Amino acid sequence: MAEFTMELNDDQKQVRDWIHGFAADVIRPAAAEWDEREETPWPVIQEAAKVGIYSLDFYAQQFFDPTGLGVPMAMEELFWGDAGIALSIVGTGLAAIGVLANGTEEQIGTWIPQMYGTPDDVKVAAFCSSEPDAGSDVGAMRTRAVYDQAKDEWVLNGTKTWATNGGIANVHIVVAVVDPGLGTKGHASFIVPPGTPGLSQGQKFKKHGIRASHTAEVVLEDVRVPGSCLLGGKEKLDERLARAREKAKAGGERVKNAAMATFEASRPAVGAMAVGTARAAYEVALDYAKTRTQFGRPIIDNQGVAFQLADMRTQIDAARLLVWRASWMAVAGKPFTAAEGSMSKLYASEVAKKVTAQAVQILGGNGFTREYPVERMHRDAAIYTIFEGTSEIQRLVIARTLSGMPIR
Repeated sequence: MAEFTMELNDDQKQVRDWIHGFAADVIRPAAAEWDEREETPWPVIQEAAKVGIYSLDFYAQQFFDPTGLGVPMAMEELFWGDAGIALSIVGTGLAAIGVLANGTEEQIGTWIPQMYGTPDDVKVAAFCSSEPDAGSDVGAMRTRAVYDQAKDEWVLNGTKTWATNGGIANVHIVVAVVDPGLGTKGHASFIVPPGTPGLSQGQKFKKHGIRASHTAEVVLEDVRVPGSCLLGGKEKLDERLARAREKAKAGGERVKNAAMATFEASRPAVGAMAVGTARAAYEVALDYAKTRTQFGRPIIDNQGVAFQLADMRTQIDAARLLVWRASWMAVAGKPFTAAEGSMSKLYASEVAKKVTAQAVQILGGNGFTREYPVERMHRDAAIYTIFEGTSEIQRLVIARTLSGMPIR
């Protein structure tokens, strides 16, 4: 187990600088165009694949970094470049985490490579959990998975929404209800292979921010997948459901469901994304304040501006520290006894919204135009307090963890 440190080692610094260079040279110059087009930036994803950033090997190296800082470091630099394009590059990772968190070694080895494809033929993957009536309330999930024992197949029916890469993905990971009587404990995750009949894309959403990232509904109509596509396997599922039924009768402890296992693993990474966007907006505002002259002097000479920048930098650094702590705890196997993962996501998300808004204010009228990137960053930052658990849900998780009470 690596000791916690706030100093990146030489290898990590080299990787950080490499990613930063890609973000500066490839992502940023393309950001405004793909934001306007509201389309998946396939050429940028392919460039990322060619240099090795969009690949299973790269994410595996960061995921298994013994310090836990590999993933948050990479996320911060990519999202410093642009949130929409970066999410198109890393969106596949959520589906991959779903397989890593719940799948067997054979499933991991078989399906994660197919999520990425090759540099010459890039693919993406989608994690499908939310539904029209089941966002924060995962217990309201209606998508059903019914086992056909005669054919050893699972039949999936339902509609998923807010799915990053939904409908355009090569591989979809779908969370479905297998035992309605168990509530969230009766959920399981399934791999839907490429070209499976019955899966289609519903409406594609036109969004306020992260426009370069494809977000859509996924419709499942009698989608049949082999039994081997149940993440973790049927034996493990049957054992888990049996324990859940026993504990439900006895009023025992809660059992994590498949979607929550994925989100718990990814929340610090989302916090790192928010830190990257906040840092980008802060840097633009700082440079602008040094060069923008009013009343014969740079506007940073005014305390009203300088103090805002001081607060922005302080909050960004504090958010990063929370993210790094949670990431280190996760890799070190330390339990989130105070919901540290949710803390990091909550605080970093709120900081990103606040800092980008302050950046727009510092730039004044220029900040409100698309001639400057802070307008786009401000729109992008809004998503961090919403997806993968709203700020309200994060506070609920933290409060429940601290109190041990079923706070509603």
